[in-house]
Amino acid sequence: MKRLLFITMLLALCLNIESKQKTQQWPDGTPIDAWFSDTFRVDMQTLGRRYVVTDFGVCQDSNLVQTRELQAVIDRCAQEGGGVVVIPRGTFLSGSLFFRQGTNLLVEGGARLKGSDRVEDFAIKETRIEGETCKYYTALINADGVNGFVVSGPGTIDGNGYHYWRQFWLRREWNRNCTNKDEQRPRLFYISNSTNVTVQDVKLINSPFWTNHLYKSDHVRYLGCFIYSSTDGVKGPSTDAIDIDVCHDVLVDGCYMNVNDDAIALKGGKGTYADQSPDNGPNYNIIIQNCRYGVVHGCLTLGSESVKDHNIILRNIVAGNVNRVLWLKMRPDTPQHYEYVTVENVTGNANMFLVVRPWTQFFNKTDRQDMPISQCNNIVMRNINMDCGNFFDVGASDKYVLRDFTFENINVKDKKEAFTDSIITNTVIKNVTINGKKLTDTKKKK
Repeated sequence: MKRLLFITMLLALCLNIESKQKTQQWPDGTPIDAWFSDTFRVDMQTLGRRYVVTDFGVCQDSNLVQTRELQAVIDRCAQEGGGVVVIPRGTFLSGSLFFRQGTNLLVEGGARLKGSDRVEDFAIKETRIEGETCKYYTALINADGVNGFVVSGPGTIDGNGYHYWRQFWLRREWNRNCTNKDEQRPRLFYISNSTNVTVQDVKLINSPFWTNHLYKSDHVRYLGCFIYSSTDGVKGPSTDAIDIDVCHDVLVDGCYMNVNDDAIALKGGKGTYADQSPDNGPNYNIIIQNCRYGVVHGCLTLGSESVKDHNIILRNIVAGNVNRVLWLKMRPDTPQHYEYVTVENVTGNANMFLVVRPWTQFFNKTDRQDMPISQCNNIVMRNINMDCGNFFDVGASDKYVLRDFTFENINVKDKKEAFTDSIITNTVIKNVTINGKKLTDTKKKK
């Protein structure tokens, strides 16, 4: 009896180890680095001297723009060897702030760092917008070329976007083709060419434009953040929660997102020769997990300005009232390759679950003799239990190839009932139930 118990325990241990090994692999089978298991918060007390801004001449005044005074505190912190710039209780108004190597930001409870509603208070510099390098307004919080930058709450960083939103929608009434470059406005965060960045337990709200934009950065963590913009009344146009642009090793864990556009959007470049520009590039090794979504256009969107995305995981999420869960935007003017994407353990409500369609908004195709055909492959959706308006919104095109999609352990209510295995080459179906009807398991090779 004891021997049988020992064997049972040993078998259970082996199965547990095997299970953990499976969860520690990327969709392409390579091992996930241990860094992705680290969701511990950075202790701000270990980062050096505290520079409380009110100790250096900054006033607690919600009507006074104090960009120069706040920047002076950041610069002093950097010059004196680094530390933590502290926003204490109260409201502090500012334009563009630039954090240096060794500086960090703590927004204390009851504190609000608020962006100016005057675009003149934001510097214009060469930056990255919508898959292109150009001159544009900088963000409220900017960090370039830094290692170990930390932003922590529990206070609020408020983009004060209402005025900018109204201006955008007014221009859109006059010109239906108005873009974010026609009605320019600042982002909330822009982190570029940086590594080992943590943004934790902070409220990021009301951005005039994209809320968080990461460019050419790696080992970036968003932990326990509340990311919000208006999705009714005067909506916040293009207020994406987190845009990941030519980055690798990014973890988004335990965040809440409610924005009037995509929650997580993967960028990387656009245009017929986008794959040949050194400013563009792939995103890879990205995990979004344990998050909750309110109203968003897409929980995870690849594109529209994206060249290559590889080893992307969205898992353990609850969708409140989302428009799409996984959205693969296929631009006819850009060579794109989306591969090894896994979406798993999803519950809640969605208008559409999987969307793969041509994306032709504001595109401009030029002639190219060696234009690669775009493709999506090795896309896995499993352990899904949702109410959907349309679970499968996928269209064929001569501009892209779809192959090796797996649907496994899925139980959905689906008003549209448009699911088919005829559009995607090698559609694999395992234990899929739609509206109470179990589909026949298949493993097709074409």
